[in-house]
Amino acid sequence: MPLRLIIADDHPLLVDGLRKVLEEIEDLQMLEPVNNGRHLISRLRQTPADMVLLDLHMPLLDGIDTLKILRKEFPQLKVLVFTSYNQPKLIREIKALGARGCLFKDSGSITLKEAVQTVAAGGVWFREELPIATPEKFMDEFMKKYQVTQREIEILRKIAEGYTSKEIGKQLYISEFTINAHRRNICRKLDIYTPVGLVNFAKEHGLV
Repeated sequence: MPLRLIIADDHPLLVDGLRKVLEEIEDLQMLEPVNNGRHLISRLRQTPADMVLLDLHMPLLDGIDTLKILRKEFPQLKVLVFTSYNQPKLIREIKALGARGCLFKDSGSITLKEAVQTVAAGGVWFREELPIATPEKFMDEFMKKYQVTQREIEILRKIAEGYTSKEIGKQLYISEFTINAHRRNICRKLDIYTPVGLVNFAKEHGLV
């Protein structure tokens, strides 16, 4: 019997990218995705699933509250959390709530498939970390000071590591057009308009 997997995420382009990668896995059946925690719970009550790829930040019912319900109502369901936030406190919380793994959103397609296959086989996936596990307080202050989002920080890190917009788009499962839009916003917010300047900024602030 194929593994029945459902994606819970409210970003359609991201979901489309994830589905294209996961459909390459043999013996995996992709169920119709949902875009918030309430829809996920409702769907699972009607349609059985073996695994969920769960975004933590969704409308109506976020990932943490959804995890609490899943542990109570669907204890056999394997949950792989999909998030942008590499924070030790958060990782500990999702472990305590029964998640079988945590995958960061800047992971490549190979890592995504490995994580899903590992959790499907009964294993756990908490091994991966972002290059720099920046302290939570510092990151919060950094984001407030420069008015940048977590996604923009992810992209800035990738730029500093030498990836092109096309390569970053493939890694984050979003279009090159969207990456370039983020790049323009990053340049405007930081008042830095050259690749070298962005690389130096990222290094000076401990992002890479």
